[in-house]
Amino acid sequence: MKVLESVAWAQGLGGGGGTSSTLVSLVPFVLIFVLFYFLLILPQQKKQKQQKSMLEALKKGDKVITSSGIWGTVTNLGKDTVTLQIADTTKVKIQREYIARIRSEAEEQQGA
Repeated sequence: MKVLESVAWAQGLGGGGGTSSTLVSLVPFVLIFVLFYFLLILPQQKKQKQQKSMLEALKKGDKVITSSGIWGTVTNLGKDTVTLQIADTTKVKIQREYIARIRSEAEEQQGA
């Protein structure tokens, strides 16, 4: 009987502050979400926008690197595909979204 009395006594100590303690316990979760948003979600969205604008601005003659590491020059653009010349007589057709970036001048001088 003593055990039940101590449990009832412990539950009664909270008083009427149940809603305020619930709000206080939610604060860490809200802070964690805000932290995740600014450290993970926002930078990822920014990177996706940059990638999309780069793919839309792609034109013939651009020297690009694919996500698999193939270096090539754009010879033809389709709606969803790009034809790359990777050697003098070798052309490959790939999906547009697999172009990782346009090569810079420094990469041209280094790798070629």
